[in-house]
Amino acid sequence: MAEVRGGGESGDARPQLDEDLSEVSDFLRAVGRQIKILRELAGMTQKEFAKEVGYTESLIGAVEQGKRTPQRELLEASERVLDARGLLIAMAGDIERAKAKARVRHPEWFRNYAGLEAEALELHDWSAYLAPGLLQTEDYARAVFRMRQPLLTEETVETRVAARMARQEILTRWPRAVFSWVIDESVLFRRLGGPEVHRAQLERFLEIGNTRGMTLQIMPVDRAENAGMDGSFKLFTPKGRPQTGYLEVQMNGRLITDAEEVRLLNARYGTLRAQAHSTQESLSLIEKMLGER
Repeated sequence: MAEVRGGGESGDARPQLDEDLSEVSDFLRAVGRQIKILRELAGMTQKEFAKEVGYTESLIGAVEQGKRTPQRELLEASERVLDARGLLIAMAGDIERAKAKARVRHPEWFRNYAGLEAEALELHDWSAYLAPGLLQTEDYARAVFRMRQPLLTEETVETRVAARMARQEILTRWPRAVFSWVIDESVLFRRLGGPEVHRAQLERFLEIGNTRGMTLQIMPVDRAENAGMDGSFKLFTPKGRPQTGYLEVQMNGRLITDAEEVRLLNARYGTLRAQAHSTQESLSLIEKMLGER
């Protein structure tokens, strides 16, 4: 198993993914090129330069390629060794601001999952409380983020909404991944954002359910048995990797990579699909709700 803890993402066993620099990669590559040019003008090899600034040669190589963020201490040491005349230290503030902007795109605790989701070949989702993120309308997502406690700034809300909408690009790719969703019926009654936002979200469910290659089912609230009472979860298969599970609660996300735990989630999801309404029954239920509004 692997855990991604909320707040500082301090889980001891989380997957070790590359530093997430996707939002600032061009800028960091430019900074790295500046350092490389100054080093070469000084007539120093990477090994010699690394020794002078007190860092490993591999780290210097990664920084020069824009794959690692140069910390202020490295910039200060590089400034001194390369006699950069203030050029490198002047970038320190810009680097920190760029990193801060990148961090709010997805919360830290969610970022590992988002990266894996983007390359998924299959994705199956049991949602017990909210519309699944990949299916949320923009206004519904905005309502969800605006009601978060403690309150998020309006700028952060809009950044998170944009990030959620960008994630939905996976739904339009071709060849299309295999998608299925089982959604608790209570989600259909929860009018988050108000009547118009709620109606648009129900219409979005209909659109998805009528899309070839996508399966949407509703779990009735009056079922005597419900295999998903322990909470929401996802099963996804990233390209070139084994199937993985994902659980999320109260700003904590947990990636499940243990084969036995993934097998149990698979069995649970299969039971949920059997207990839920069929696809056509589910769409008819949503259509009926829309007609009654």
